[in-house]
Amino acid sequence: MQGTAGGADDEERGPIRTCIVTRAGRPPEEMIRFVLAPDGSVTPDIKHRLPGRGVWVTASAEVVAQAVKRRAFDRGFRGKAVVSDDLPGQIDRLLEADCLQRLSLANKAGLVTPGFAKVEAAIVEGGVTSVLHATDGGQDGKRKIGQALRRRFGDAAPPEMECFASAQLDLALGRTNVIHAALRAGPASGALLESMKRLQVYRSAATLPSRVERAAETD
Repeated sequence: MQGTAGGADDEERGPIRTCIVTRAGRPPEEMIRFVLAPDGSVTPDIKHRLPGRGVWVTASAEVVAQAVKRRAFDRGFRGKAVVSDDLPGQIDRLLEADCLQRLSLANKAGLVTPGFAKVEAAIVEGGVTSVLHATDGGQDGKRKIGQALRRRFGDAAPPEMECFASAQLDLALGRTNVIHAALRAGPASGALLESMKRLQVYRSAATLPSRVERAAETD
């Protein structure tokens, strides 16, 4: 990967990055980094590891779409940048694939408990950090599990996440007809939960206040 001379990586200095669309400062975990491929095409770097100078966009499909529409990458890289119209969708698929890979790793670490009855039992036992529901699952099962979480944990109930269809959960967990799964505490499940939150925020129409803005409000 390559960057253009001057300015493109000015936003990479220090703990805060500046979005090329909103100009808001955010920590890297709330942003998507982009670099230029040798052919001049804009390439998302969701893990912030690719070489070359980069520009940063708030991790929101809506803001990425604005970056494409406004030709913000040309300004960010200070030159002609080739941008796919499907860039927001491309990033969504990359973030989703990253989550599913992390789900598979958490499962191999023994931190995933699939199945309605087993999820309910895990909730009663405690130690559940999140519950996953298939997006195409029935509402009755989700409602009952939500009630079980509130009975066990009250206002401190772990989050319920709906990011993947049942077929995607099946593939990641090596099982069939997975509709519900509980996550237990551990490094792999913690990393998965953060990735799923990132995906949900990216897909949300609303852009959440940055950590910098939240800190300023409390001062």
